[in-house]
Amino acid sequence: MTEKIIAVLAKFIVAVISKSGYLGVAALMGIESACIPLPSEVIMPFAGYLVYTGGRDPLTHLLFNLFWVATAGAIGCNAGSIVAYEIGYYGGRPLVERYGSYILLSRHDLDIADRFFLRFGSAAVFIGRLLPVLRTFIALPAGIARMPRLKFHIYTFAGSWPWCLGLAWIGMKLGKAWHTDPRLSHWLHRLDAVTLAFLLTAAAWFLWSHWKGRVRATAGLQTSVNTRR
Repeated sequence: MTEKIIAVLAKFIVAVISKSGYLGVAALMGIESACIPLPSEVIMPFAGYLVYTGGRDPLTHLLFNLFWVATAGAIGCNAGSIVAYEIGYYGGRPLVERYGSYILLSRHDLDIADRFFLRFGSAAVFIGRLLPVLRTFIALPAGIARMPRLKFHIYTFAGSWPWCLGLAWIGMKLGKAWHTDPRLSHWLHRLDAVTLAFLLTAAAWFLWSHWKGRVRATAGLQTSVNTRR
């Protein structure tokens, strides 16, 4: 089931970039940065693969270039992060605490985010953009912390650009190796199986632990209401 989901997601990403080029890269990375888990680990490597093949942007007819692919991805990250940042900025922690459970975001998660910002300050955005998973949601606590917008976008771009560049470079190199080394395909299939098993286990643990926390919070609230009655 997981393999089918990933395959469908990958086909969607490939289709968008193939049809809209740099704009597609920016749009997809923007979706990821708006707290929607669309994997940049698929988006940027495929863009890098198009650099290797000498593909052209269907809108501008320019050749795909590693530098501009990374820049398009980073611009998309900045654009998409505006949504999450503003939700955190104007809604604050009370809004996230009230509705966060519907996306399995608990108070414990917010406490971790608070400590993360307390420890690293504004640099938390830069560091977070270089880390898998965390980079998707880092704009939300930045907004809650009311980090200055200009500084937020500078740190977002600074952290996103090397991430996008690195993934695109990997895609470019893998594209070359795929056609020159037949052993690569064999090892990637093995790696896929290990990765899928890890992701499935991690997702199951995340859902179980957060759902249990939500049930406990709901039960505690109901007990409090009954006591007041």
